[in-house]
Amino acid sequence: MEQQIQLEEALKNIQKLVDNIEKVIRGKRTQIQFILTALLAKGHILMEDNPGTGKTVMAKTLAQSISAREDHHGVNFKRIQFTPDLLPMDLIGSHIFDDVKKEFIFKKGPLFCNVLLADEINRASPKVQSALLECMAENQITMGDITYQLENLFFAIATQNPIEMEGTYPLPAAQLDRFFIKIIFGYVDEETELDIYKDYLGIQNNLQHIEQVLSMEEILFLQRETEKVFVHEEIIKAVRNIVWATRKTPDIILGASTRSGITFLKCLKAFALVNGRSFVTEDDLKQITSAVLDHRLIYRNKEAKQKALAAILDSELGRLSKMKIGE
Repeated sequence: MEQQIQLEEALKNIQKLVDNIEKVIRGKRTQIQFILTALLAKGHILMEDNPGTGKTVMAKTLAQSISAREDHHGVNFKRIQFTPDLLPMDLIGSHIFDDVKKEFIFKKGPLFCNVLLADEINRASPKVQSALLECMAENQITMGDITYQLENLFFAIATQNPIEMEGTYPLPAAQLDRFFIKIIFGYVDEETELDIYKDYLGIQNNLQHIEQVLSMEEILFLQRETEKVFVHEEIIKAVRNIVWATRKTPDIILGASTRSGITFLKCLKAFALVNGRSFVTEDDLKQITSAVLDHRLIYRNKEAKQKALAAILDSELGRLSKMKIGE
């Protein structure tokens, strides 16, 4: 009974968060669901698209929807604009000399926050990109001999321009693997874009006066509830089979790792909860496989990129359909 009450509370809180975000972000329900999936799975998300599609506003709206404590305005949100001349210390922080104490003290950089927007991350050098690895993987930052723990809630939303654009550096495989999900943010449809043009002042006002609908503690509660979502053994086997198939398919040069499979399961649980369920379905598997795995794989060519993972998924969904899970 208590578990059912907690589930209902979790689903109500997720809906409150989605509704609040949609006061500002129009026509992006699927993208919002993927972002919340990464958040509830205790991961991070990478969004690829051209400038001006609403990625920054999305991150700000999410951050402003969450209050830090009862007497605070909101969680600590930081935006870092990545550029070719950025240095690791610009993210992590640096030691400065305190004239009063006559000693060097550590001044924390923008990575010490709750919600981070890493804007155009692939415009910075690989050395700078690597500064994000430890905080994204272990929720901590090491500076010299001292390790600083980040907040319990640390969520990174990174954006990148299409790799064909000038002045970009491809993200290394180790960096890509830290992102639970990668999506194309995309433009809205024509009708929604017209609505935005008609009401852009109202949308700006909503962003400036966004309501804080959940506390940080409630987000952490949602993350704990996500771990309780049920995954049928056959779906766990399907995850294993898909991961293994990526390693055996000739069109895929680098397949998914065991860590990728664990991330896959976490995202399946979170996606199910975001969609109002306490159990994972085959449809969840169908909808998030590409978003979770595609950016972790290295394909032989562009044609393979378009077909290889889809063929693996279709084969596994065919197997699951014969199992008649849930009957």
